[in-house]
Amino acid sequence: MTDEMSTSDNRSVEIIDGINGLQKVVLRQHHGSSVEVYLYGGHVTSWKNEQGEELLFMSSKAAFQPPKPIRGGIPICFPQFSNVASHELHGFARNRLWSIDNDPPPFPANPTNRVFIDLIFKSTDEDLKTWPHSFEYRLRVSLGPIGDLLLTSRVRNTSTDGKPFSFTVAYRTYFSVSDISEIRVEGLETLDYFDNLQNRERFTEQGDAITFESEVDKVYLSTPTKIAILDHEKKRTFVIRKDGLPDAGVWNPWDKKAKAMVDFGDDEYKHMLCVEAAAVENPITLKPGEEWKGRQQILVVHSSYCSGKLHPYIPCEGS
Repeated sequence: MTDEMSTSDNRSVEIIDGINGLQKVVLRQHHGSSVEVYLYGGHVTSWKNEQGEELLFMSSKAAFQPPKPIRGGIPICFPQFSNVASHELHGFARNRLWSIDNDPPPFPANPTNRVFIDLIFKSTDEDLKTWPHSFEYRLRVSLGPIGDLLLTSRVRNTSTDGKPFSFTVAYRTYFSVSDISEIRVEGLETLDYFDNLQNRERFTEQGDAITFESEVDKVYLSTPTKIAILDHEKKRTFVIRKDGLPDAGVWNPWDKKAKAMVDFGDDEYKHMLCVEAAAVENPITLKPGEEWKGRQQILVVHSSYCSGKLHPYIPCEGS
């Protein structure tokens, strides 16, 4: 199946069959950048720059076989991040089938020169057995004219029983990096974090920047709206801008855990890093009819960037 919508300046939205027949949406900008998002999981699996270079990490062993989650890209963790509650690890949104939302509620502003797709995921009878709350999760995946990727989430409590519900949420973004031992993350210095390798004990970050020489699984708390991932070898920096997501997860499995994961190559940990815009420490609570909104924008700048010069302000343009 192929369904394509084009614009006059060669921007396009195409719906095609992907791996194992699972449907995906391909967004393309006129200068060549692209994004792919699978309806299974509402899962972004590819983000390429105008040269066609892949910016996200996808495991060579990733399973595109429901109900297994897809390893890599940007899985959505909802209604829980990690195993901080009694539900399945990282929640169930990442292994459910989402739908294209043909009539989404209006955004505050119309996107300018952005190409986008709106997806929706609603609570099912099966999900209500394990998480008894009615909700709608709307996701807009948007690719800007400079190749920036913007994810906007809106979660609404649609229950009729008058009861609120609480959730945690994260964009578990797998970035593609040249060599994990040469990567620096800036913007999280001096912050408190939960260390998931030490029973979620709370510590304070001591380094000037975060570097990597062993397994890392942390959640930084009350983080700034901008975080940078510096990749010296590739001469590029990922800039993460986020709203409504005060925390940030940082994860790399390193060698032993990588070898223990069936959907992860033994040496692939060297070429990936998860930095996750998240709301974890303080769960979000919605009363019936209330809506939460959060978004993450990621873009690439040249390595002349440094954390003291967060000058590349790219407006989100409402989408």
